[in-house]
Amino acid sequence: MSSLPSQISLAVLISGGGRSLENMLQLAAEGNLPVEVKLVVSSNPKAGGLKIAEQAGIPTAVIDRKSYSSDQDYGQAVFDACRQAEVHYVAMAGFLKLAPVPDDFAGRVVNIHPSLIPAFCGQGMYGQRVHQAVIDYGAKVTGVTVHFVDNQYDHGPIIWQQPVPVFEDDTAETLAARVFETEKDAYPHVLKLLAAGKVKLQDRRVTITKGKR
Repeated sequence: MSSLPSQISLAVLISGGGRSLENMLQLAAEGNLPVEVKLVVSSNPKAGGLKIAEQAGIPTAVIDRKSYSSDQDYGQAVFDACRQAEVHYVAMAGFLKLAPVPDDFAGRVVNIHPSLIPAFCGQGMYGQRVHQAVIDYGAKVTGVTVHFVDNQYDHGPIIWQQPVPVFEDDTAETLAARVFETEKDAYPHVLKLLAAGKVKLQDRRVTITKGKR
């Protein structure tokens, strides 16, 4: 891609309530996040995040996996919508469907996962399932991972991780709440790094440069 402007444009992919989307929009409105959300794509027509987008005046698209015969066709539909919106990056935020990334979006799709990948991740590991698995295993530390997306669940190159302690009296609900508070910092942090052109990807290695672009 050519050099980025000081503000980057995003398509945000959701399947549920849109809490991360809401956090991004709030920070952007306050002038604390250099992003413009130009499109919200949902895999679920009942996703609460659609209302958040509509209230903010952001175009939305519902792309239901059941309408497509293969993952490849589904991914093509999702990224066609992102392509038409002419966005710099795509941010998955609780998007639960596999949408293979086309070549022109390689290194331009990011996701956040509520554990320290490669632990407690992969197909079917999302939401409360992740936090319950952490507790059941007896882990003392969990966290959040922001990573580039490839064509496997929770597998792409890691950009940023932040740890979160697991307490003896945690339930999946209390742990989820604490992890999400960290997500609210971690995802915007990575988006700021991307906007500043400070994230470099080579094979599976991500480096973050210091100083000005």
